[in-house]
Amino acid sequence: METSDQHTGELSEEGPRQHHVCPWWMGFVIASPLRKLGENPERILAPLVEPGMTAVDIGSAMGFFSLPLARMVGESGRVVCVDIQERMLRSLVKRARKKGLEKIIETRVATTESLELDDLEGAADLALAIHVVHETAYPRSFLTQCHDVLRPGGTLLILEPKGHVSEDDFEATRQLALDLDFSEVEHDQLKKSLMSVLEKPQRTRALNRRRTVRSNGSG
Repeated sequence: METSDQHTGELSEEGPRQHHVCPWWMGFVIASPLRKLGENPERILAPLVEPGMTAVDIGSAMGFFSLPLARMVGESGRVVCVDIQERMLRSLVKRARKKGLEKIIETRVATTESLELDDLEGAADLALAIHVVHETAYPRSFLTQCHDVLRPGGTLLILEPKGHVSEDDFEATRQLALDLDFSEVEHDQLKKSLMSVLEKPQRTRALNRRRTVRSNGSG
């Protein structure tokens, strides 16, 4: 079914692709401290984060990246955590309270139609899409919404697990992001993950982008 673009009135031609959403109980596994051996949030985020930033963690799950990110942006910053699974977000909130980060973090439940970030359009300094793009039914819509939430010059970090996501599939995601007006920033690579750091240009070029709000923001 086609969906009208809420900004341009155009109809999206993007059809749903086969996808699989991580079950909520897997949140405990992906939040394990052992994961830091391959993906250390502080080390990965350090070049991208400054105190006072507004950041969005899309597909945040139980906060493996969200909580370190909240510490890094500090009390003057803001971290908006988005996930399609409310049970994961409830666990994230509990973990944030235990660490004294509840005033920095807020949560939003995404739907298959939207990441629920329209009110933040052009406001975020940083958006994280970690282990989530491969779970989306509508990747173009998902990446378009990531683009929209960022301020000019804002950064999008895409991270996918090697093996689970093929290099060809990751390259397709990267190319789609470039088609949507992102530019890639030089960065270090990880041994166990596929990674791309992208920047929204200071001045967005005119594009005939067909946008559907249908997406899947799960972690």
